[in-house]
Formats: sequence, C-alpha cells, structure tokens
Amino acid sequence: MRPAPTVLELESIAAHGWRGTTVRRLGGWLLRSGGGFTDRANSVLPIGSPGCDLDQALGVVRSFYAEQDRPARFQLPDDEPGSPLAVLDGQLRDRGWSGYTSVAVMTAAVPDLLAACPPVPGLPAAEFSPTPTADWLDGYHYRGKPLPPNAVAVLVEADGPVFASVTDERGQAGVARGVITDGWLGVTAVTVDRARRRSGVGRHLMGELNRWAAANGAHSVYLQVDRENTAALALYDRLGFTEHHRYHYRVSP
Repeated sequence: MRPAPTVLELESIAAHGWRGTTVRRLGGWLLRSGGGFTDRANSVLPIGSPGCDLDQALGVVRSFYAEQDRPARFQLPDDEPGSPLAVLDGQLRDRGWSGYTSVAVMTAAVPDLLAACPPVPGLPAAEFSPTPTADWLDGYHYRGKPLPPNAVAVLVEADGPVFASVTDERGQAGVARGVITDGWLGVTAVTVDRARRRSGVGRHLMGELNRWAAANGAHSVYLQVDRENTAALALYDRLGFTEHHRYHYRVSP
C-alpha cells in the first residue's frame, strides 16, 4: 500500500491540475489568478514560508490581486492545531480576513475505482479531447451556471488535461475533466445532464476517466467537493472515496 501524502503534498499536486492563468511565487506561497473563474484559481496557496514577515507578505498579496482587479484571497488547507497553516489561518482571522466555504478533498486508489465503476450497460465509451469542445463547454455548468468567457483559459492551463464526454442517442449525458500529476488523477468539472441524473452516468464517467488514467500510469485519484454538495459527497462515498483533508477560504477585509 502506498503511503498517504501529507496535506501539503496533495495540495501541491492539486495545484498543478488547476493553476489559474497567472501564477507568481512568493517564497513557498503560490499567488494565482484566473480572471475570477473559481476561487481556487484566484487565491493564494501557502504551501511553505513566504520568505518574509507576514505583514510584508500580505502587502505583496494585496498588490498582486489589485493588479488583477480581484479581491485578495487565501485557500487554506485545514491542518493540525499549531501547524504553520493553522497559525496562518488564525493570524488572518485576527486581521479581519473572512472565512467561507468548506471543501472536502477526497482520495481513492485507481484499482478500487476500476472495480467500483465498470461500464454501465447502454452507455457508450467516453470520448476524450485535449481541449474542451463546444459541446463539452455546453455540458459543463460551474455551480449550476453557464461558463464565463475566461473559463476555457483556466480549464486548459495544466499539463496534459483531458476533457471526457459521454454521448448517446439522447445527446450528451455528462462531461468531466482529468489531469495526471505524479501518478495522481485529478478529477474536476464533473457535470451530469440534469435529465440523466441518478441513472449511472456519474459512475460511468468516473470509470471511464479511471480507465484512461490507469492506461497512462496513474495509481490514485483526488477530487474536491464543496461540503454543502451532499449529493456529490454521497456518490463519491459510495464509490469508495475517503476524505483526506479539508480546506476553506479567507478573503481580505
């Protein structure tokens, strides 16, 4: 059995899979901007020391996001009390940075998902593309809304992303995006057509992505789910995912 990655190790892997279009380093902090599309692509990920005192670092952060015409925001993985991440979270809270949204980072082994997600009878194999097609973009609804114009630039900003879609005689049933980093498949943008929900499409998509990932050397899978999305959490729990850690955001006052 492979040893589980630490919180920061897994967050570093995930950062490669969803980068934003502009990334600047401040020591061990990643300052990311993606034109406002998704909080992850428009936040600081503190995976190490910034290399300067906190007030100076926050000044750099505020200047960076002012240049991007975006609010300054941190993505803060939850860690043990007293850890550098927990200390930083408290320091930001004490400076008036507001916390919001709790996200579960869930993981599973590729072989386990292959066993849990065999092809669903009646659904065709997924089609894979290195860029999102017009139909794929029509099928992906971030937080239930149509995509903003800058979304495509964020979606393709990774090393070798694939865009999976399942289409049958009734039309496009669902879409998803996958990226492999250091043997880890990152699954994002899973969207099932509203009329096809609870019919096995989500399980089929997950199986198709994992069959592609296994053929390309992946051993494990991660994904992120808003903890208020109880339907998605229940699906991934049934498929065998377990929670690795959580993260939340803080935005500048």
